Amino acid sequence: MDLYLRKKIEHTNLKPNASKEDIKKTVNEAIKYGFYGVCIPPCYVSYAKKLTKYTDIKIITVIGFPNGYNKIKTKLIEAMESYNDGADEIDIVWNISLFKSGQYEYVLEELKTLISYTQGITHKIIVETAYLTDEEKRKAIEIVIQSGAEYIKTSTGFAPSGAKLEDIKLFKELSNGKIKIKAAGGIRDFETALKFLEAGADKIGTSSGVKIIEDARK
Repeated sequence: MDLYLRKKIEHTNLKPNASKEDIKKTVNEAIKYGFYGVCIPPCYVSYAKKLTKYTDIKIITVIGFPNGYNKIKTKLIEAMESYNDGADEIDIVWNISLFKSGQYEYVLEELKTLISYTQGITHKIIVETAYLTDEEKRKAIEIVIQSGAEYIKTSTGFAPSGAKLEDIKLFKELSNGKIKIKAAGGIRDFETALKFLEAGADKIGTSSGVKIIEDARK
């Protein structure tokens, strides 16, 4: 269970006031506990890449974070910079505002564009479930699958609420094995993490990775 859990955790530090030393601490914790990866701000990708040079830890960063309403060109520059800095995976906040406005073709083309320019790395699309109705969640997974992304991700952690078990179950049901699921936002202990994995999540995004593992070992 311990090894299984560690390899499901993306140890996260996306706090706006996170210092370089804070990021180093996050990375060192990931190395110590053998987490799958670290999810950090774009400006620290190259730094974290150097710190993890002799490890298999994935460097994950965010694009359009946390609101997603940047224009495509802005997101593309951000994505390309992270790609060139050595990011292994990028978590893209899609344009929630335009999705809520019914501009589904724009949202899909945005995702396809970002993915096409960053081939060879893993793409996760943050749809921010806190702002979506059940019907919109169904449309969301349809668009994300069409985009060619490898994952749909529930939350940024900056919305009114984060991951919910019912959303993971819904995405799992609708995915038909075509896409993986990352649960993020509010997952802070072992029991909660385990419930999300049992519900169908493939990865857990959390800033409480150390606590989760320590809880699991008790």
